[in-house]
Amino acid sequence: MDQPSDPMSRVRAIDDQVAHVWMVRTFLKHADEAEEDEDLRDVVRNLYDFILAVGPVAEVEDPAVYLKMAKKKLGRLRKATELYEVIQPEVSGHTNFAMAARSLRLAVDRIISLVTG
Repeated sequence: MDQPSDPMSRVRAIDDQVAHVWMVRTFLKHADEAEEDEDLRDVVRNLYDFILAVGPVAEVEDPAVYLKMAKKKLGRLRKATELYEVIQPEVSGHTNFAMAARSLRLAVDRIISLVTG
């Protein structure tokens, strides 16, 4: 996949993927399984931490600041994704949970590429 060349285009591309992370987070947060699983609640919190840290793209005044914050929070996003992939079969084998893991992985891989590339 091509990398956007200018910083603001990278920010917008990351924000596109953050929309997917948001939907996965919302699904997991409202799942009954989240009430019973501390690891799942940690995943939800860490996804939200990344989303909150980068903030809405409409408020970006300096793309360098956004990209720096995204890079700073990337480790937590990676760990949350990895943890969810590990616990997902135990949390629920339902297709919705499996597809959430897949969707999260695809979005996070793209975010990693955009932040580090």
